[in-house]
Amino acid sequence: MTGQILIFGDSITCGYWDLRGGWVQKLKEKIDEKSLSAPKDFYYNLYNLSIDGNTTAELLKRFEFETKQRLINEETIFIFGIGINDSCFVQTKNVFLVLEENFRQNIQELIKLSKNYSSKIVFVGLTPVEEIKVTPLPWSKTGKSYRNKNIQKYNQIIKQVCEENEIYFIEIFENWIKTDYKKLLEDGVHPNSEGHKKIFEIVRDFLKEKKII
Repeated sequence: MTGQILIFGDSITCGYWDLRGGWVQKLKEKIDEKSLSAPKDFYYNLYNLSIDGNTTAELLKRFEFETKQRLINEETIFIFGIGINDSCFVQTKNVFLVLEENFRQNIQELIKLSKNYSSKIVFVGLTPVEEIKVTPLPWSKTGKSYRNKNIQKYNQIIKQVCEENEIYFIEIFENWIKTDYKKLLEDGVHPNSEGHKKIFEIVRDFLKEKKII
């Protein structure tokens, strides 16, 4: 079996702020290790196509172009880790970066487009934030802020759309929020090295359990 794993997302999926590259890099190392051990039976290229700050609206603009450039091998697996920026509230405009209904439509469109290339599509759920550090964001000039009630709402939308389309969804928010998850965050929103390790382990175990890889 040969193929490519295309991972689309935002800064968290990019790997901020893990000095070792984040959960996607850890997954790549695992995939490379498996590919090297038995290349005739399993050979996959993993691409991290995540961009800092991306919302689902911005991802949709580039999704098909970037996908088509990488359809080299037999099978394609899509993994999405996006949505937390959509839930961001902009104080100066009194609006979310992406409205809930538009967000729902964007997730639906990403699934629809992905199905043109693959039946193996996975969405990784959102992670909670430490609100006191990101309400508002200290590095934002427009008064952007993250609140867990909004993230939870957008996370639920992803889950619902995935269920409606029989697409894999990996829950993180509902599990982390019950724990001392703040220890897993670097700046209130991005996971630290331990946080990325936890996400990697969750994603890895899910992919193995569902026999996706």
